Amino acid sequence: MEININCDLGEKSKHHSNKYDPDLLEIVNSANVACGFHAGDNESMSQVIQISKKIGVSIGAHPSFNDPENFGRQRMNLSSEEVRKLIIDQYEILQKIADIYGEKVTHIKPHGALNNMACEDIELAITLAKAINEISKDLIYLVPTGSKMEVAAKKLNMKIACEIFADRNYEDDGNLVSRKKPHALITDPEEAKKHVLNMVKNQSLNCHSGKQIPCEIDSVCIHGDNKSSLATAKSIRDNLLDNGLKLKPLNKMKKFI
Repeated sequence: MEININCDLGEKSKHHSNKYDPDLLEIVNSANVACGFHAGDNESMSQVIQISKKIGVSIGAHPSFNDPENFGRQRMNLSSEEVRKLIIDQYEILQKIADIYGEKVTHIKPHGALNNMACEDIELAITLAKAINEISKDLIYLVPTGSKMEVAAKKLNMKIACEIFADRNYEDDGNLVSRKKPHALITDPEEAKKHVLNMVKNQSLNCHSGKQIPCEIDSVCIHGDNKSSLATAKSIRDNLLDNGLKLKPLNKMKKFI
């Protein structure tokens, strides 16, 4: 069975250091690169792309609301055209830098509040899906499994990779536990690796209550914005390999070739 590990990278800002990016890139298979709207700049984008090219990690755009002050985590109400422009502009920013190194952006994964809102709002989810489809039908759309984003992408017959979050707990409705709650994050690498293996093997979400929700899982997201992220990433990768899973970049998975 194939599985992908992805990570949000290049998120250099006053909120987050990107010093562990080179170490995380040695572990993950696909990088979601901040395009400068919530974090990151040309230098951080270039760094991720160069390392990714060298070690065979696929790169994707990680577009967000244009809100660096809040790291893209503050909800905003924008028109469909404004959202469309956000996605296309950020993809183009990253692809222009990728062109310098002869690389191609092969997937898109929305960030933060934009992602969370689209998980719940089918109209916003459709707007995002249409914008990505407009850029290229070859782009892989990385979405939270079971979300409205998955529903919208399937309506457009897009290339869809469904992800789970290694270091986050789930509510009984399949949404992530809010970061405002004390049990939102899983910071113990041992707990995280068991959490992930169980979900991948069973193709179901493990909710904090103990409930399981059947779903499709193609990718596991490791967040790079907490102190235990590196240890968690290593633990999860090694545990998946030890249990017979084959780790692949998104664009090298059989379902997308």
